[in-house]
Amino acid sequence: MQPTLLIVDDEKATREGLRSAMEESFDVYTAADKAEAVAILKSEPIDLLLTDLRLGGDSGMEVLDYALGLGRAPVALMMTAYGSVDTAVEAMRRGAWHFVTKPLNLDEVELLLKRAARGRSVEEENRQLKRQVGERYGLDRLIGRSGAMQRVFEMIEQVAPTRATVLIEGESGSGKELVAHAIHHLSGRPKDKLVIVNCAALSAQLLESELFGHEKGAFTGATQRRIGRFEQADGGTLFLDEIGEIDAATQVKLLRALSERTVERVGSNASVKVDVRVIAATNRGLREQVDRGEFREDLYFRLNVVRIEMPPLRARAEDVVLMAQRFLEEFAKENGRPVKPLSDAALAQLRGYGWPGNVRELRTAIEHGVVMSNSEVIELRHLPGFLQESRGTVEVEAGKIALEPPVELNLHALEARAIRKALARAGENRTQAAELLGISRRTLQRKLKEMNLKS
Repeated sequence: MQPTLLIVDDEKATREGLRSAMEESFDVYTAADKAEAVAILKSEPIDLLLTDLRLGGDSGMEVLDYALGLGRAPVALMMTAYGSVDTAVEAMRRGAWHFVTKPLNLDEVELLLKRAARGRSVEEENRQLKRQVGERYGLDRLIGRSGAMQRVFEMIEQVAPTRATVLIEGESGSGKELVAHAIHHLSGRPKDKLVIVNCAALSAQLLESELFGHEKGAFTGATQRRIGRFEQADGGTLFLDEIGEIDAATQVKLLRALSERTVERVGSNASVKVDVRVIAATNRGLREQVDRGEFREDLYFRLNVVRIEMPPLRARAEDVVLMAQRFLEEFAKENGRPVKPLSDAALAQLRGYGWPGNVRELRTAIEHGVVMSNSEVIELRHLPGFLQESRGTVEVEAGKIALEPPVELNLHALEARAIRKALARAGENRTQAAELLGISRRTLQRKLKEMNLKS
């Protein structure tokens, strides 16, 4: 279904010219004045608004104000032959997404509208996912529409209300702690009773004391009794991150705590009963550690009652743009910046990159882009250097433009090759090929003529 576009201009030639230029990509409505525009906005679900500043006796600013006051407001672009910095600033202050001046560059306007439509689609999908996750899983920070993430959501929903111990396995930075938060949130246990321990951050002696507590004088420096994390989490959930890092002696005490639901403080023989639901996570395969003799098999079985595998980001590439949009909003708010869209080149690179650092690396990249962008759009040059350095030749595959290493750095040949492959992938349909390449159909036709290319 094509995005809906409302064009408002009192000049019939301009209205009809824009309609003709945009109707291949959009479901176009036109209005000559404010009254017609308001009537259409009331009756039709308009996604994009392109309005002139001067509409005879009316003002395009009034149309803009009305449109942005709707419950489902369109993305608005202002156009005028009387452009000035003050006018642009005022339009943007009122909520316009972009500002263009006449005479219009139709290629530029079409690309801007397509970018706005993509941004709106992602935002709406993100909001829908937030609502779904908030309703079903109690945690809107866990985002994903991929099949791999849907399986994770189903596992969370199934296991959360039970007492079962859960083992979450996945690469570093993939979001294992978010899964633990979601399980606890839906468990019915007190919301403030989630206790987190990073097992890799403590030495063996400190970890044992951290988990089980100690009595006064149990070791040098133990000047008073200390309650351990198991006792702190009594009635709630204990999340043991990087469980594969604990030493053999602590493994024995942990096995007893899980088996008997009791703990002994260091330096004491008295057992303390605890009601704790344990969730463990690791970025190392525990089964392989067991096979190498590095981890107790009986403890592994105790932890691995239910196993949830958190997929790496490269295995759910369709989630990258959704998460990027979420991080854009988060870091824009945090840094007092407006929420800016990502350019087509930046989006293509985000989709094509392998993300060895997973979600944590994506968060860092988006925060860098928000901070470094000094224009209306976050370009590829605003993203961290590692994303810019991984660029290569264009190859059309699975409906997307992916990047491969070039045989030779000839820009003309590179562009021609990309156009040929896009046309082949689109079955010689020039509109679809232009979409794949991220350019307008008009630009593609011009390049075909300039390069003397045939389909």
